[in-house]
Amino acid sequence: MTDPNTVLLVAAIASFSTPFMLSAINVALPHISRDLGMNALAMGWISLSFLIVSTVFLVPAGRAADIYGRKRVFTAGFAVFTAASALCAMAGRGWQLIMFRSLQGLGSAMIFGTSVAMLTSVYPGARRGRALGIVSSSVYLGLSLGPFLGGILVESLSWRSIFYLNIPMGAAVLYLLRARVRGEWRGESGAVLEPGRAALYVLSLAAAMLGASSAASVRGLLLLAAGGAGMAAFLRLEDGARHPVLGARSFLGNKVFAYSCLAALLSYCASFAVSFLLSLYLQYVKGMGPGRAGTLLMAQPLVMTVFSPLAGRLSDRIEPRVVSSWGMALTTAGLLFFSGMDVLTPIWVIAAGLGVLGLGLALFASPNTNAVMASVEPRAYSLASSLLATMRVGGQMSSMAVVMLLFSLSIGGDRIGPGNLDRFLSSFSTAVYIFSALSFLGIFASLKRGDVRTRSAAGTPQNSA
Repeated sequence: MTDPNTVLLVAAIASFSTPFMLSAINVALPHISRDLGMNALAMGWISLSFLIVSTVFLVPAGRAADIYGRKRVFTAGFAVFTAASALCAMAGRGWQLIMFRSLQGLGSAMIFGTSVAMLTSVYPGARRGRALGIVSSSVYLGLSLGPFLGGILVESLSWRSIFYLNIPMGAAVLYLLRARVRGEWRGESGAVLEPGRAALYVLSLAAAMLGASSAASVRGLLLLAAGGAGMAAFLRLEDGARHPVLGARSFLGNKVFAYSCLAALLSYCASFAVSFLLSLYLQYVKGMGPGRAGTLLMAQPLVMTVFSPLAGRLSDRIEPRVVSSWGMALTTAGLLFFSGMDVLTPIWVIAAGLGVLGLGLALFASPNTNAVMASVEPRAYSLASSLLATMRVGGQMSSMAVVMLLFSLSIGGDRIGPGNLDRFLSSFSTAVYIFSALSFLGIFASLKRGDVRTRSAAGTPQNSA
């Protein structure tokens, strides 16, 4: 029998690695841009390519994990992610880095479509919030150390060292999976993953996301329309299918699940691109080096690291919607600290805003995940966690798409520099107001979900999908 603590350790390392990579790359972007000759829009694609591929493959990966084995899919995903990290480190052109980042996104989808499901499979409901809080804390520890260590690595070695650092972490996880994690977890027996419908889902969602990232152009609008039509066709084919890929009807009928996912989408859409914008602001506007900028950006995820385990434990005792709704309210307040940023904005305002934003996100994330996993049956754990992760990564992608659209309208294909800092700051402020509005809407989505009695159910869902 597998020790639950070993599964928790594996999930924690996995949850650390991807956010570490994302946040470390943010402070390395100016160096990558100079080294590979990339403009502002191309820099955005370093993150966007990863997020799009992660989003579109999460649901098929989660469905495959429920059918063929959660450990098997998780292991394959970590192998892909580790190999892609090595390829990113060796990239010699901007398009190569974007392509290998896409491959990293595929591995990430296989990891995050299964890690929470594996954890939920071995931890009962009464202890689940604590375990999920530790995993959330690992995510935020990665976000905390990413800017700091990333800045040091970039200044002392090069941006390529950030990718090389993922290789020993990947090797450690693969060793633990092979040597210490015994057995397998499957949600369904006899089911199959229908490749045609899975491909239609992937292509339709990818078209919609690519269209959203370039919605100011005719090409972007055409892609959006094609993605919408493809997704409508997918849902028609899914309705009544013997082995659905998504099973949208049953999940949408689950009020706790549906509104928890909507709240997650709004939360990550409102908050993710802030660190990307602040990294550029601190280096281009304030003239900081990547090390100093990364140290300041640690404020938000450091607060999240400290408070996430507490939020997880609270959600084992208090209704998750109460804790996470307060988190959304604090997130909205934190975002407003960054409204009207200019050259003279004091550093203490930025640090205070990051602290409030970090507390809000900590109070939101693990209670929201606890509510989602408590609201579905064990057979659907991987698919449920994949759908929640789709909301998370989709929100992150949408957040970056908003910034990319604003950059496209105000900066175009130019590199960020002294000649266009006023346009950069205008885009920054517009993005913050959009994100604040989305976060405010998230408060109501979080409250709307209703109660889920995880503490009295002791692992038995109150509402089944």
